[in-house]
Amino acid sequence: MSQRILVWDIPTRIFHWVLALSFAGAFLTAETERYRDLHIILGYLMLGLIAFRLLWGFVGSRYARFSSFTFRPAEVIDYLKSLLQRSPKHYLGHNPAGAVAIFLLIGLTLLTGITGVLLNFEVGGEAFEEVHEVFANGMLAVVLIHITGVIVSSLLHRENLVRSMVTGYKQGEGDQAIPRPFAWLGVIMAGVIAAFLFLYQPSTKGEAGNGPHTMQED
Repeated sequence: MSQRILVWDIPTRIFHWVLALSFAGAFLTAETERYRDLHIILGYLMLGLIAFRLLWGFVGSRYARFSSFTFRPAEVIDYLKSLLQRSPKHYLGHNPAGAVAIFLLIGLTLLTGITGVLLNFEVGGEAFEEVHEVFANGMLAVVLIHITGVIVSSLLHRENLVRSMVTGYKQGEGDQAIPRPFAWLGVIMAGVIAAFLFLYQPSTKGEAGNGPHTMQED
């Protein structure tokens, strides 16, 4: 019998929303020197989040693991066809289209972040700056497609996927639920993120070293 069950653990939800907000902030501050420090801080935060997600994809809860949403190309194509036919198969975790978006976002975040770090250390010059922008724009495109897919899937399945990523709950069979939310890890994540944002001070371009440091000098 269908009931309200826990699907998304707290660390996965924190990762999702902090990454979304960080990308939005980094993208909006990319073209202004005034908010360059904020742009750099958010970029490093995104890289840290991806590092966590790569680990959590192997040791995390049932639906957070990569093995739960690794689909064959034929499965992805069949799912997209079913969307067009307005009769998509329901997935308790990530569906094939969402899975593709997640892997693309992980890869693009890594590429965007790495090129951003190299630029911060004045490596690559204008060529890397253009590559960095291409990856960032690619991320924006994937994000917009992902949001569209979430809206379409929510309407077709008559379930609020955004709300489920906030609360962690969806409708399903009792034996399909994850056993615990990993609240302790969520608290640690929130604390580490808050500490990083509070303590981290990016170096000023042109200073000796041109690299990141974590504390201001007295």
